[in-house]
Amino acid sequence: MILGVGSDRPAKPTRAPLGIRVANLFAILLPFAGLIAAIVLLWGPALGWTHLAIFFVMYLLTGFGITVGYHRLFTHKSFKTGRVMTFLIGVFGSMAFEGPILQWAATHRQHHQHSDHEYDPHSPHAHGKGLRNMFRGFIHAHMGWLIKPQSTDVERYVPDLKNDPLVNFMSRTFLVWALLGMVLPAILGGLLTMSWWGVLLGFIWGGLVRIFFVHHITWSVNSVCHIWGRKRFKSGDESRNNAICGVLALGEGWHNNHHAFPASARHGLRWWEIDFSYLLIRGMALLGLASDVKTPSQEHIERKLA
Repeated sequence: MILGVGSDRPAKPTRAPLGIRVANLFAILLPFAGLIAAIVLLWGPALGWTHLAIFFVMYLLTGFGITVGYHRLFTHKSFKTGRVMTFLIGVFGSMAFEGPILQWAATHRQHHQHSDHEYDPHSPHAHGKGLRNMFRGFIHAHMGWLIKPQSTDVERYVPDLKNDPLVNFMSRTFLVWALLGMVLPAILGGLLTMSWWGVLLGFIWGGLVRIFFVHHITWSVNSVCHIWGRKRFKSGDESRNNAICGVLALGEGWHNNHHAFPASARHGLRWWEIDFSYLLIRGMALLGLASDVKTPSQEHIERKLA
């Protein structure tokens, strides 16, 4: 993990600009509205395998764009890849509608530096004890933090990414790729069914519903994986391995493993800890598309055991 220099204490939180708060609220509510529309349409004969296939393919592309791209490549630099693959992975991650690369990576690096302590942007453990406060903490970690005061300093946390012209360009043009992630499935739906109804269903299932699922599964790593699961390693925080999130989040749910070894491209460290994102990175390496894939040694793993 790469952090900026200076004091460990981030700047005092300031209220995010109105436009950012509205955009975040829009990104939370619109996919939910799409899900409601999709459920209503399920009662009719409208939905077919074509649109489910579009949903599944878009889920994998954008899900891996976050896990392999935003997280393991850009934020933690767990492996290296060429400029073309960097661009494609960055585009797929942007299509997930989780924000520009620089902001996402800066927030995540701050999370690691202050995990479950005062300056963690989305810890569920900052609201006191008791069931009610646990619920408040869960909501905050899951999505509440997105519309609250922000203090992440891009200059401080991601100077390396900001100085990379390609990454900086993709981050600045985030909205273009995010909108493409909703237009593309609509076009596919129309072309594959040769109908305007197919365009609408492609937009709903491959766009809105897919974003809803990618968002909530990603956010579950922040919330669920800091409350429920097993702590195998000493990590100095409440990060936990959660098998359900491990599978649904394409390997990200082995969260205690990740916090113990942040630079590792492999989060599922035992044979049964399924990590689809690492399998993809290994596949890329075998094809010559990835290099310098970082994983902890067995000695390092044994030293960190709780």
